[in-house]
Amino acid sequence: MLTNVLLTVLAPDNLLIIGLTTIYGCFIGAVPGLTATMAVALLVPFTFFLDPIPAISAIVATTTTAIFAGDISGTLLRIPGTPASAAYVDDAHTISRNGKPRTTLLISLLTASIGGVIGVIILMLIAPQLAHIAISFSSYETFWLACLGLSCAVFVGGGSVPKNFASLFIGLAIACVGIDVAVGYPRFTFGVDDLMDGITFIPAMIGIFAFSEVLRTVQSLRKEETQLQTITEPFWAALKGAVNAIRRYAITVLRSSVIGTVVGALPGAGADIAAWICYALARRTSKEPQTFGKGSMDGIAAGGSSNNAAISGAWTPALVFGIPGDSVTAIAIGVLLLKGMTPGPRIFIDQPELTSALFGSFLVANIMMIPMGMLAIFCSTYILKVPRAVMAPVILLFSMVGAYAISGSVTAIWIVLVLGLMGYLMAKVEIPLAPAILGIVLGKIIEDNFMVSMIKAQGNFLTFFDRSYALVLGIVTLIIWLLLIARAVREMVSGGYRANSSAPSGK
Repeated sequence: MLTNVLLTVLAPDNLLIIGLTTIYGCFIGAVPGLTATMAVALLVPFTFFLDPIPAISAIVATTTTAIFAGDISGTLLRIPGTPASAAYVDDAHTISRNGKPRTTLLISLLTASIGGVIGVIILMLIAPQLAHIAISFSSYETFWLACLGLSCAVFVGGGSVPKNFASLFIGLAIACVGIDVAVGYPRFTFGVDDLMDGITFIPAMIGIFAFSEVLRTVQSLRKEETQLQTITEPFWAALKGAVNAIRRYAITVLRSSVIGTVVGALPGAGADIAAWICYALARRTSKEPQTFGKGSMDGIAAGGSSNNAAISGAWTPALVFGIPGDSVTAIAIGVLLLKGMTPGPRIFIDQPELTSALFGSFLVANIMMIPMGMLAIFCSTYILKVPRAVMAPVILLFSMVGAYAISGSVTAIWIVLVLGLMGYLMAKVEIPLAPAILGIVLGKIIEDNFMVSMIKAQGNFLTFFDRSYALVLGIVTLIIWLLLIARAVREMVSGGYRANSSAPSGK
């Protein structure tokens, strides 16, 4: 049986499909606004003409590569290609501007491959156990997990705690747009029907990061003509530097891969929350926490490895219980159903060749991603040689096309423009952008699960701590909140002390 599976996965036609979809995933993931979910969705019509194993291989290879490729635009242009890249985009872009764009991207590539391989190995060994934990999660646990993700965003933000909170609350306010989940009444829609379902986080991310970056570029061009950044970093020297960095942060990569797999296995969590949690933990355990947000390779290694590990973990509930771990596995379940296969507990018994082929395809895709990703990195770094006066309208064009492609509505373009202006003003007053994005992504999840939980608990908030997993997550989240409050008070006191000491004495 194992020999037959290996022959199927390593068959020339299947390897060709993995290779082509790896290139396709690189392109889609690198374009701002075109996410891994969109890449897989566009791939679905082609899977109709493929056998089950090649179809799954295509989805796996596309997802794996697109998640990594989101780091390309984030590193070079400070525009995350996927929401999972937002956690460490400031670190990646800072190192890139310091003359090491290829080193940064190679760290992302290699850690993504390592995280993906570790993730699929864990998936192979303990998939039923992880799925048992994942399936036991109710609205209480999901609420606390989302709160934990928000707490990590504030904890690792680049600014002070009050400014991080300000950014987070801006994101949560944007997430409130749409139909109230409890009473069914529209909020902040201003009579626009397209806003009834809320503001999709992809146009929001494009506006806050991409359009605001265009505005900053235009402002800098008006002040002075900036010089082009030259590529002086030899590729092989960059590869050596990336390998040395991964050796230095090997514990971070291993820890983030394991945690990313576990978080990815939780329904609704996905790579976004996994990246933030692993990034926050890396900062907490780092000997140089002050470098995070300002060019930390440790942070890039943590986020890069957790992203692809979470992709592997998301297949756990999808395979074992037929419950999608994220939007990509939801599409994959649809493809499996079209092929006449029903994911569930018996899939390991009735169709073991399918699950074995899935594991094999994951391994092959993560390994094949390395040479394909190196080629993409080598070519993409020459973007830095394009004059910024030319790059700005190109970025704006891709941003508008990506936003429109999400919903097919002109409203998405207006969202990009309005939130782009807001992001530009936030950057002017040094309010970090990343917590706002996570607030938009997790705001709806928190509200939905909070309201459902309160209805089940009949208004008794103590019920949120009744279940064992909810108790652990709730206590951890509350401890982090207390630490944040203490840190905010310390910053305010020290800031007030400095202000008083610098004031004239009046003598």
